[in-house]
Amino acid sequence: MNIPIPIFRRSVSMACAVLGASLLLPTAPAFAVSKEIVQLQTQVQQLQDAIARLQQSNDERMGVMKDLVQQSADSVNRMSVNIDGLQKQLQTRQQAQDSKLDQVSGQIQSLNDSLDEVKARFARLEKLTQDIQSQQQQMNSNMPPATGGIPADNAAPPANTPPPVTSPAPVRRGKPSAGTPLSEAAPAPESPTATAAPAAPPVDDLYKTALGDYMGAKYQLASSEFADVVKSYPDHPLAGNASFYQGEIAYRASRYQDAIKEYDRVIEQYADSNKVPVSHLHKGQALIALKQNDAGIRELRALIQRFPNSPEAMQARSKLSGMGVTVVPKR
Repeated sequence: MNIPIPIFRRSVSMACAVLGASLLLPTAPAFAVSKEIVQLQTQVQQLQDAIARLQQSNDERMGVMKDLVQQSADSVNRMSVNIDGLQKQLQTRQQAQDSKLDQVSGQIQSLNDSLDEVKARFARLEKLTQDIQSQQQQMNSNMPPATGGIPADNAAPPANTPPPVTSPAPVRRGKPSAGTPLSEAAPAPESPTATAAPAAPPVDDLYKTALGDYMGAKYQLASSEFADVVKSYPDHPLAGNASFYQGEIAYRASRYQDAIKEYDRVIEQYADSNKVPVSHLHKGQALIALKQNDAGIRELRALIQRFPNSPEAMQARSKLSGMGVTVVPKR
């Protein structure tokens, strides 16, 4: 194929022009874009490295925090276990202390009962001694005085010799004869209405018998005998003790209202009795047993305020502490 020369020259010149333009114009922008892309890629790589390092640092810190949290949780668990153990120990000690206080209170009560019995025995012995002394004085007063003119056979017997016993004169029955003195006549029979009512036994004997039956667990009989003491001798100090033991018998039988009534009688009518502190204590316990906690707490606090140094006040403090109630400070 033959191409004309002018057309060939024009084609070559145009190709050269295009090639020159392509070599001159696009070279500078392509180089600038590549440099920015490289810088951007470098910065992205650095950012990714920083993020990776930050992630690693966070992972390490999270691991440390997890360890610390785990250690704290273990410490809290150990502390909880220790606190539970301490609470159990405190409860055990509190129960043991309450049991000891109950034992001490029971022993003190037994000692008080024994003391009351000893007092009753001493009173009885004192009464017997006085009776013996009065009999001796009467015997001495009935003895005739010794004189020098009386023969030896008719002399008065020694002081230690009891008077001779004379047989009583025979009682003549029926209508006396004309020559019989009126003094020798049989006495007229007494009418049934003239007979006096039997007097109550001495208070010491009544109380001693009732206390012996109470110590022997004969509660029903003892309650009746203590009631006789209160009825026959309402103003005697032993009547306060008898009322207290009536309350104790009712308390043992879970008749708390009757027990509270007897304890109130001791507290109100026999304020000088040694049974007043224990009456306060047992009244408070009876009220708590009846679910009247507020009244029982007031009674125990009254005991602590009135008798702060008594063993019963110590037992009342222990009872209130076990109930979680604020104890009145000791004065």
